[in-house]
Amino acid sequence: MLPSIRCDEHLYSVPKFDLGKRDVKDFMSELKGFHEQFADCFQRSESREHFLKYMVGQFSPLERKSIEPIALAVKEGNVRPLQRFVSDAPWDEDNMIVKYRSLVNHDLGSPEGALIFDESGFLKKGEDSIGVARQYCGSIGKVDNCQVGVFAAYVSEHGYALVDKRLFIPEQWFAEEYFDRRQKCKLPADAVFRTKPELAVEMLNAISKEDVLPFKYVLADSIYGVSPDFIGAVEALPGKTYFVSVPKDTRCRHSRPTTLTKEYRRGGKIRKKTILTSPDSKLLKVKDLAQNINDYFWYRRQVSEGAKGPVVYEFTRRRVILSAAGLPQKTVWLLIRRTLGDNPEYSFFISNALSSTRLKRLVWLSGLRWAIKQCFEETKTELGMDHYEVRKFPGWQHHMLTCMLAHFFLWHLKIRLGKKSTIHYSVAA
Repeated sequence: MLPSIRCDEHLYSVPKFDLGKRDVKDFMSELKGFHEQFADCFQRSESREHFLKYMVGQFSPLERKSIEPIALAVKEGNVRPLQRFVSDAPWDEDNMIVKYRSLVNHDLGSPEGALIFDESGFLKKGEDSIGVARQYCGSIGKVDNCQVGVFAAYVSEHGYALVDKRLFIPEQWFAEEYFDRRQKCKLPADAVFRTKPELAVEMLNAISKEDVLPFKYVLADSIYGVSPDFIGAVEALPGKTYFVSVPKDTRCRHSRPTTLTKEYRRGGKIRKKTILTSPDSKLLKVKDLAQNINDYFWYRRQVSEGAKGPVVYEFTRRRVILSAAGLPQKTVWLLIRRTLGDNPEYSFFISNALSSTRLKRLVWLSGLRWAIKQCFEETKTELGMDHYEVRKFPGWQHHMLTCMLAHFFLWHLKIRLGKKSTIHYSVAA
């Protein structure tokens, strides 16, 4: 499923998820073995049974994998108890996520692994589901009534998996008029508004502090690439390299101008102001910089291969000094990617990679973000990630965590059985 990188300009290629639906004996036995590792995360035996049944339903051929169809399809399923389990029953989620990331490390862990941050939207009708609002929904590419989750994925030469999640709660939900909705949806009383980059920083710091998943690279799109908080959080982690998208109007310079810090008195206090002393250092938008680079400096590279065949772009790079409020900031690599043809489309990325970094590594990094897109596609198309009808905050968290575990379980089977193995499963719990 994943477009895997097929040229020699990469550190490693990411394998495809290529298992079918035949020939694995005792699928249910293996799934029960997987579930046993989370037995102590539930207080009651009934909850442990519901946890298994819910995931069995996710693996089923049901067209709609929400709670009611699952409960009616699995053996000894019951709608109301399963609803209560997903939305209201206590789960030791902290313990579950620690166990889960340990399993991911066992199968996928690599010193050259990467964390990828991105969001995914879930269309919803009505106004009563937690965090629902008219906001941009990436799955349809426009503003609509939806919920948005911010996710972290892990990718290595062994595969890819979602490893953390946060539900984005729009700022309006913290207004007084939303008090009753917050109560009904069981939003924790201590919850405060956090931007998407702030949620990503929470996950990044949690994964780093946990020190279970090894990673070297941090990848994200432009929402995070323009966030000082997100970039600062990565820079605070020794030995980590970020590679993030930035918008076309990002400003930079070819060379660092001379600045001077002056002191002045205002309001009875001594203040400082930084000014340029060499204003001839030209300030550029990255889109203008790209369009003025001679063809001589562009390198054609095939970076991925998917259902539509190889994808070929042209790349170039520059060491640039980013600018904020007209003043020079940090020096970074700017990687520019353009499509082929007479009217190319440009994409822009920045990285704190070492100045000695080769173009081929930056090109390789530009292809890795496919992994989180594949996580979303596979969990939505195969496991019902976007089929849920829960309205409460705990229900959203529980459903997403179960989807993450189910997706990884299939990856575990692929790794355990080898590339040529295929799987067969049924809904009989």
